Amino acid sequence: MLRAVLAVTVRKFCSKQSTCDAAMKYLNVAEKNDAAKNIAALLSRGASQRREGYSPYNKIYEFDYNLRGQQVKMVMTSVSGHLLNFEFLPSFRGWHSCNPEQLFDAPVRKGCTESAEKIKRTLEREIRGCGALVIWTDCDREGENIGFEIIEVCRAVKPQIKVLRAKFSEITAASIKRAVDNLAAPDELQSEAVNVRSELDLRIGAAFTRFQTLRLQNVFPDKISNSLVSYGSCQIPTLGFVAQRYKEIENFIPQAFWKIKLNHTIGELTVEFNWSRNRLFDKQCCEAYLMLCQSEQMAKIVSVTNKPKSKWRPTPLDTVELEKLGSRKLKLNAKTTMTIAEKLYTQGIISYPRTETNMFTHDMKLAPLVEMQAGHPEWGGFAQKVMQWGPNPRNGKKSDQAHPPIHPTKFVTNLSGDEKRVYELVVRHFLACVSKDAVGAETIVNAVLAEEEFTASGLCILERNYLEVYPYDRWNSKEIHAYQMGNTFEPTELGLHEGSTTAPNMLTEADLIALMEKHGIGTDATHAEHINTIKERGYIGEADRGFLVPGTLGMGLVEGYESMELPLAQPKLRAGLEEDLKRICEGQRDPKVVLQEQIQKYKEAYRVITEKARALDQAMGQRLQQTPRDAPTNQFNAAGPSSIQEVCKCPKCSQMMCLKTKKDNSGYYLGCLGFPDCKNSVWFDDNIKEASATTEVCPKCATGNKKLEVKFKFSRFYAMLNHTNNESYKTCIVCDDKFRETLGINDSNVKQFRSNGIRTDVTIPPRGTAPPNNAPRPPSQTPFSDRSSGRGSGTSTTSRSWGSNNNDDDDDRRGGGGGAISTGRTNNTTSAAGGSSGWGSGNLSFNTSTTNTWNRNPPPPPSARGPPRSGSDDEVLCRCNLPAKSLTVRKDGPNQGRPFYACPKPKDEQCQFFQWADEPPPSAPGTGGGAGGAAGGYSWGQKRPAPTSDGGGLAGGSRAAGGSSDWGRSSGAGSSSSSRGGAKTGDRARATRKCGFCRQEGHTKAKCPQRENADY
Repeated sequence: MLRAVLAVTVRKFCSKQSTCDAAMKYLNVAEKNDAAKNIAALLSRGASQRREGYSPYNKIYEFDYNLRGQQVKMVMTSVSGHLLNFEFLPSFRGWHSCNPEQLFDAPVRKGCTESAEKIKRTLEREIRGCGALVIWTDCDREGENIGFEIIEVCRAVKPQIKVLRAKFSEITAASIKRAVDNLAAPDELQSEAVNVRSELDLRIGAAFTRFQTLRLQNVFPDKISNSLVSYGSCQIPTLGFVAQRYKEIENFIPQAFWKIKLNHTIGELTVEFNWSRNRLFDKQCCEAYLMLCQSEQMAKIVSVTNKPKSKWRPTPLDTVELEKLGSRKLKLNAKTTMTIAEKLYTQGIISYPRTETNMFTHDMKLAPLVEMQAGHPEWGGFAQKVMQWGPNPRNGKKSDQAHPPIHPTKFVTNLSGDEKRVYELVVRHFLACVSKDAVGAETIVNAVLAEEEFTASGLCILERNYLEVYPYDRWNSKEIHAYQMGNTFEPTELGLHEGSTTAPNMLTEADLIALMEKHGIGTDATHAEHINTIKERGYIGEADRGFLVPGTLGMGLVEGYESMELPLAQPKLRAGLEEDLKRICEGQRDPKVVLQEQIQKYKEAYRVITEKARALDQAMGQRLQQTPRDAPTNQFNAAGPSSIQEVCKCPKCSQMMCLKTKKDNSGYYLGCLGFPDCKNSVWFDDNIKEASATTEVCPKCATGNKKLEVKFKFSRFYAMLNHTNNESYKTCIVCDDKFRETLGINDSNVKQFRSNGIRTDVTIPPRGTAPPNNAPRPPSQTPFSDRSSGRGSGTSTTSRSWGSNNNDDDDDRRGGGGGAISTGRTNNTTSAAGGSSGWGSGNLSFNTSTTNTWNRNPPPPPSARGPPRSGSDDEVLCRCNLPAKSLTVRKDGPNQGRPFYACPKPKDEQCQFFQWADEPPPSAPGTGGGAGGAAGGYSWGQKRPAPTSDGGGLAGGSRAAGGSSDWGRSSGAGSSSSSRGGAKTGDRARATRKCGFCRQEGHTKAKCPQRENADY
């Protein structure tokens, strides 16, 4: 006894000590491994220790740090972009799983990507020993959203963890030190804006993509049989810009024009004068003017104007300008340019490359950044000139209030290839924008010949200034004769010049980015991604000299939308969303309202495209040069086999149960949208010919359940249901007891019961939860074999059988004495011989296929509830004899917010102890009275405690296979032998027949008094 007390005391002390230590430990998470490595190196001054996480690409760096005068331990790790993504529930993921229109309203959730599972495990492990979480992701919308994904994962382990946000724009010692000294709260509004955009992109993209792909594959099987015809609300408008320019060129008709050409040559210098009328499209008229000019031999100078002229230096570099310069000057596509820029940023060489700002603030110290480049062999001399002048940036007018313009943060000379070129562009642009404009002198000469005016100009460059370091701009001198006002001269050449108008050039990537920015398609951070996506889809291609041309598929889509008078390929819809997202970030709009408004707009567009789909077929056929086939008429029928029709709420998990067709279209069933977490289902009899969910809500239920309309193959079923109309039968499956009884449907699969009933609803565990390793597993397709379990001097056998019908009465006839347990998808039942526990005939059941939280009525016996509370301080001890950890159910469902106890050890070492905190404390073992049945239930993986010395019974036993477990229910007639030495299993008496509804003796299912407690 003394040893046990001492052990508890030591554990309490260790627990308090570890809590104290955890408060001194911070988990820091960056967006990429390179960023984490460099930030850790700067904060630790190169003294960090590296160790491995679960992901081989995301290392962990540890170091000590003095934070706000307190010595703490820092743990720095990283993610690799987004940790969680929006996804449809499994029932909606298949291409033929539902009508695409249903995807606008289908339930979605955020799930961890397969590639990020190991990163998630690392975060869950590391946060357990930390007292605070610091987010070091990029400081933009997307980075903020990634930060909240990290927070969500960590708070699932430690709900009360303190969260801080580090804000920085460059990975330099000064910037990182400033960030860690000014830790703030993360911005949830920016994250919500990204959530709205992400969910909308998923719904819109999935619905339109499925419709287009499946229809066009049927209509053009030879051309598009294996092609993905995707839709994206940013991608298609981007394609629209390219298609529109291509159509302008395709439809362009050249037109001839004429103009008068006048040149004056002295020595080797020829000055060309431009006619003030420019050009005429009437040849005879132009010839008449020429004859008029030829009538006079001398032209007269009427004015000479000399004025200074400047060529402005560039404004500071933002993301869009970097992408455009990379495309035009470096011949790199935007995606490549941004990938290189991000790499240079994570290495601390340049500032954050995703910024809308093109102006330096007055308090930003630019001189050190210029001086840093003074030693470079190519532009070091110019940097020294700038230092003499004093850095003076020519600021633009844009600021995102988050990041400064892109500028160099480190002097390096060891780069090569495209990295060197991009770095050089950033440095030269920075030095140019903080220097001086180029200065020149311009001369403008006006001459008159036969009352027709002509103009010539010349340019003399006096100071090149920024042009010395910035080869991406050109400003050429243009010589002119030294004309004086009143001078006359005889034209060297005077004649008629013929030309014709030319079509505009096709768009380059730089032109396309400029149009996207102008019309609000995407953001500076996503332009490159959208362009790259439509290239990969084959919607556009790149021709000679970097010109973009639309592909056959892309042109067919755009022209199809236009023929249906849909603005899908125009920028208006998406631009409106981008504006709303900005307002969400500013707190001016509700994210939920914006999401619903946008969904309704695109839902209406989807309705139109389905109604006028033939126009899309025709437009695509013209581009593919193929006659379209007729599409299947019922391919996307709202009530057809490809639809998912919601009927009622699942009693197991509170998700919706939907009417579906079997894979071979041979029948119907109700399936839970929570599958595979919840496997509850109702398989209808093969005698049902047709079934559909109506829009009629059951007035009796008052919970929104939809009525079913079924047609039977044989008229006798209508008679069995006392229905006079032999054409169809409309009913609510939750309310209609006769319908369920006729078709052999288990009540527990469709109905929820109040807490004073036998069954109750349960909750689905979070994704990824699984039973512990030592928990019994669901059965295979073979029937269960009997398994003996001996306790004390007696032995007992728990008998289970795997049935084929979900009717409770059938289970009674098998004589098992236990209630039928739904196993979900197979709709089979499991019968368990109930052991007598001596504490009444109340029932407790839980379905392990859907939850790790069980329900009670009444509370289970002490021996089945786990170890008792210690007598000294009323603490709950787990199976390891440690003080249990108090937790709260966070999952949506009936148990949300309910406290419970669990083993305090790490997850992989836990004893799987579980106990509700709001239940009466269990009494000492053996006080339940009666003989101990060996076939009772126990909680998740809970070890069966040994029998007491006085022979007190044990209600513990294995969980019923198939994902459900029932505590011993019988009051003695069906119990197995007592541990006190009762009869062997083979001598067990035949079970007494019980009610198929409540599992009690003395009445039948039709007269069960519990039925009135059913919660419809």
